[in-house]
Amino acid sequence: MMTPSVSQKAACSRAFLTWRSSFSEPNVASSSRIQSLGPRPGFSTLHRLRKKRKGQRVKDPLDDLLLKTLTSQRAMEERFLQMEERRLQRDMEVEERRMQLEQRRFELEREHEFRMFNVFAQMLSILKQSNSSSSSSVALPRGLDFIQVLSDIAGMGGGGGLQEARAMQVGRPLSERRTDMYSFCNPGEFQSSPFLSARGNIANLFRGSTEEGYKAYHADKYDEDKNPNGIINFGTSENKLCFDLMSKRLTEQLTQSDMNLMEPPLLQYPDWKGHMFLREEVARFLTYYCKAPAPLKAENVIVLNGCGSLFSALATVLCDPGEAVLIATPFYGGITQSLFLYGNVKLVYAYLDSKITGTSTRPFQLTVDKLEKALQDARSEGVGVKALILLNPQNPLGDIYSLSELRDYLEFAKRHELHVIVDEIYMLSVFDESATFHSVLGMDRLPDPQRTHVMWGISKDFAVSGIRFGTLYTENQDVANAVASLCYFHGVCGPVQYKVAQLLRDRDWINQVYLRANHARLKAAHTYVTDELKTLGVPFLNRNAGFFVWIDFRKYLRTGTFEEEMLLWRRFLDNKVLLSCGKAFECSEPGWFRIIFADKTHRLQLGMQRIRRVLEEREREILSEDKDQPCQSDQDGKADSTDEVIFVSRHQEPGSTGGSNLGDLIGLLQQQMRSSDWLQKNTAEQFAQEKPEIYDVFSKLVGKQ
Repeated sequence: MMTPSVSQKAACSRAFLTWRSSFSEPNVASSSRIQSLGPRPGFSTLHRLRKKRKGQRVKDPLDDLLLKTLTSQRAMEERFLQMEERRLQRDMEVEERRMQLEQRRFELEREHEFRMFNVFAQMLSILKQSNSSSSSSVALPRGLDFIQVLSDIAGMGGGGGLQEARAMQVGRPLSERRTDMYSFCNPGEFQSSPFLSARGNIANLFRGSTEEGYKAYHADKYDEDKNPNGIINFGTSENKLCFDLMSKRLTEQLTQSDMNLMEPPLLQYPDWKGHMFLREEVARFLTYYCKAPAPLKAENVIVLNGCGSLFSALATVLCDPGEAVLIATPFYGGITQSLFLYGNVKLVYAYLDSKITGTSTRPFQLTVDKLEKALQDARSEGVGVKALILLNPQNPLGDIYSLSELRDYLEFAKRHELHVIVDEIYMLSVFDESATFHSVLGMDRLPDPQRTHVMWGISKDFAVSGIRFGTLYTENQDVANAVASLCYFHGVCGPVQYKVAQLLRDRDWINQVYLRANHARLKAAHTYVTDELKTLGVPFLNRNAGFFVWIDFRKYLRTGTFEEEMLLWRRFLDNKVLLSCGKAFECSEPGWFRIIFADKTHRLQLGMQRIRRVLEEREREILSEDKDQPCQSDQDGKADSTDEVIFVSRHQEPGSTGGSNLGDLIGLLQQQMRSSDWLQKNTAEQFAQEKPEIYDVFSKLVGKQ
């Protein structure tokens, strides 16, 4: 290989230095290039060379582009950092709010648990005072006030004790007032479960104290063929007159689109408010039967599995724990359970009684004055009342409110900013043409539409209490959405929703077949039971709606106390007929009972025979006691209202001048004769001695001369 010469190496070196200088910075001078220029120049010469080179260089446009790109990237990074800081700040605020809510919830739970353990401590203290020997088994004394225990949990305070009459409660503050609604039942031995929370044990106790009669009925149910000596149920409000019509309609298969359609959407999760096809049908149904002045809207309809669930949901979303709802007594007792067990909501009572005083025109009449008094008493004691419950037609009284009364109640609620929950579940069970039902939804103008919520269901009007279906109509979308959030727990399955929609759509069958037959059967059964009561001389309220008659058995109570009412209730049960006593409805007067008449004729006849037997036995016992004891003056609890409640005729509009019909007057006369000592004091022999000439004429007329 040939070795390059010195001259060749120098030439290559100069070429390389020239190439490298073209990529170097202008201020970097190659020593080789300087050497090629000859002798080393001075500073001034070098400065001139550098200045010359800088002036000759052309500015590259890529530099500007790169600078702009880097500047933009830096700005974007700064923007991203700002956004991330804001997101972190929001997350911190949300987490802080969540922690605050969690802490508040924890405090409320601890407070709630403390109140419950305080209640149990009071119960144990009572049991120790009663010489109870067991610490794990809570043996409740006879007549212990269960609802007082529940009220204590709800924050009303005060605990327990023996049962006392309503007369002893008048004037006492709400925090001390007894509301022993279910104390007519004897729970026996209540075993506190180690598997339940304190709240669970209270719920277990509540259930055990309310269903004694119902459990006894199911254990010994009357059957005409299999168990003719079983218990006849006149206590549960069910329509047993139209099972044949409803079973046929719900099971018939006319076309595929009728009752038995099973499309895939019916087997999937629905809108929790209910399938839209059902809500639209409910809106049309209520528009027609409630006589609404304008078509009701489907978006205001919510569907749940029964009106009991609706009461629970509304109480939960309208009231905070410990707050209360106003209601007139007597009322359907299941409302207490619905409001308390879920929402821990109390009830404030406007007590009604049988006396016709002041502005009242009929027994047990609800007036605005009574509502005002109950509300003010509650608020003066620090109880927050958030809503008013109206039952129309009323259970157990059977009253139908007039339009003027409804307007007065709604105006009262508006003045005090109360929600109004209107339960119209018996609206199609008005069985006499002389009585007219007025729905709140049929009013031309609602005083406060955003606080008015109407409930209805098919259990009563269509005799299908086993199909759990209830509907709520409210124009307040906040309330609707809050209730809908709870529909997850109380939904109605798709196939049932479809069947109900088909049922409500069949207007011809409802009007021409079902309602005609149902009203005729209800009227006939009501007539039979009330005629039997007139024959027995038993007072009652004569109404034309619902399945029940409100009966006055006060003359069969010797001392007029709720303890004696409980004994009479048990005597009916021992004689194989189940009734509901007044304490179950929080009635203020001992001795009132509710009887369900919507039953087949043979069961009505047998049940009334058993009732007659109990009453006749009780009459003989009272007469025997009267002979052995000095005659007392007016008995406790009877007052002087007897003549005012005997066979009260059907409801009339306030200010109307109609009177009692002939049958009511005859019944009134019969009862007065039976309940007084006139026959004992005015015998035929005594009359013959006092007025012999009149007696002789009378004897000749009857053919005994």
